[in-house]
Amino acid sequence: MKCDYLIVGAGLFGAVCAHELNKKGKKVLIIEKREHLGGNVYTENNDGIQVHKYGAHIFHTNDKEIWDYVNSFSDFNRFTNSPLANYQGKLYNLPFNMNTFYQLWGTKTPSEAAAKIAEQRKEMEGKEPENLEEQAISLVGRDIYEALIKGYTEKQWGRKANELPAFIIRRLPVRLTYDNNYFSDRYQGIPIGGYTKLVECMLDGIEVRLGADYLKNREQFSELAGHIIYTGPIDEYFGYCYGKLEYRSLRFETERLDVDNYQGNAVINYTEREIPFTRIIEHKHFDPVETSHTVITREYPSEWKEGDEPYYPVNDERNMNLFKQYRQLSKTESNVVFGGRLAEYKYYDMHQVISSALNFCKGIV
Repeated sequence: MKCDYLIVGAGLFGAVCAHELNKKGKKVLIIEKREHLGGNVYTENNDGIQVHKYGAHIFHTNDKEIWDYVNSFSDFNRFTNSPLANYQGKLYNLPFNMNTFYQLWGTKTPSEAAAKIAEQRKEMEGKEPENLEEQAISLVGRDIYEALIKGYTEKQWGRKANELPAFIIRRLPVRLTYDNNYFSDRYQGIPIGGYTKLVECMLDGIEVRLGADYLKNREQFSELAGHIIYTGPIDEYFGYCYGKLEYRSLRFETERLDVDNYQGNAVINYTEREIPFTRIIEHKHFDPVETSHTVITREYPSEWKEGDEPYYPVNDERNMNLFKQYRQLSKTESNVVFGGRLAEYKYYDMHQVISSALNFCKGIV
């Protein structure tokens, strides 16, 4: 055997496992199908601007251990996620807070806003929500639903809101304070110099092969190690023998502009159904730099098909039953561990991926 562990995938789960196993004295080889490290957190330098190639990634956590862990590889800035929503040319603060309510209704005090929301929710009084539309109205009322939820959600999922299950939107953050901080987590920021730099530090001294497709050369790669950590799609690993798990995907249009500041904010959502993209990201506001140019990305949600990047698992009853079959089958692979968002068919925030990988490695002597 060439190494103790072969890790398939150089995203966060694979990189953390590689780093921790290497610390334990294990010989590790990591292979990655793409031509770069970092998986979907990969950032690319565009003349000083760190471009988030696979959508915005903002690190946030309440776990001090996880926060200290990532800061051991990179310094983080003090970025606070304060997105805006553009509806019919007007801008509204997110998440829903006193600024939003003032912009919508002119309410100035928490009691005024609470009364307005209560009045708006009355149409669902005594009814059990049967779909996402009814669930949203029961939580925040029709005005907020129509302006800031309906169109965005329908674009994101490619289906009408009254055809989507209620569980997708069980909770909506509503704050009766003038606080535009999207996350309530204690720790939040972006690695200075980008996520790629952070992952490179994790993998310092570890052999990495890029452009290496494990599933196309499974027998050859499997002979290299006694143990395998697989972070790719679990259904693809088993040749889609039970059928394909469903995802939503994204298409990105990235543009370099000869202005130093295009929209004045990192993220602006476009909530109207008629506008085909869901948001515009201006990358330089994540990790601020002084440049004469800027880079923006428009995000277009799409149905996933084989060959596309899978982003958001469709965790409905059909897909979860299908995943359970694959998970049961994975238990027959004696020397393979399945971990990460694709192998576990689960939407993970970054801190959750890192925590999962650390917990896995703690069990290895």
